[in-house]
Amino acid sequence: MADTTSANRAERRARAHAATRTAILEAARRVAAREGARDLSLRGVAAEAGYAPAALYGYFANKDELLLALAAEDLAHLSRAMRETPPKEGTGKLAAAAAAALSVLSSTETLAAAQAALEGPSGSSDAARVFNGRLISALRVLSDAAGAKAQSREGQHDVVLVAATLAGLALLMRSGRLSALGFSAEELLTRLDARFSGRV
Repeated sequence: MADTTSANRAERRARAHAATRTAILEAARRVAAREGARDLSLRGVAAEAGYAPAALYGYFANKDELLLALAAEDLAHLSRAMRETPPKEGTGKLAAAAAAALSVLSSTETLAAAQAALEGPSGSSDAARVFNGRLISALRVLSDAAGAKAQSREGQHDVVLVAATLAGLALLMRSGRLSALGFSAEELLTRLDARFSGRV
């Protein structure tokens, strides 16, 4: 009986911890959307979530870990979007996955902001390991969409090149430079599909 009570109490604590962590991440996402992910502060997130700033340290060691957690969530969303987006008429699976990825990447800056977090002391934390795992998962989805498994080193190079291209296109789109250069995302994604389908 005591073991059951203890297990129930531990389960309630775990659920409460997970719910609070989710609330903090949702508050962080709102602050990042309003003020920019790079300017995110634990104090601002705590105020948005309705917690004392010190309470956040029970969930995230610092701003970098919070950014990495947001970016890891965005990578999971990116993977789902790439997997679930069907190809349009006349395009391949890679073009569809790339369009879905571009949509996610151009609407969030957490992945770009996470770069600084990976360079600091948080770059070897549990949050960084989760981020890296989600990044690998997204690359696998991209590889699958290209119609080949990136098992060779050459295939792995190609999938990283495709991912880097998408990140660069998202940056150009967010800044308005892609259209200023006279390109559309659609035409570039069609070319990307033709160039890399079956190779990655």
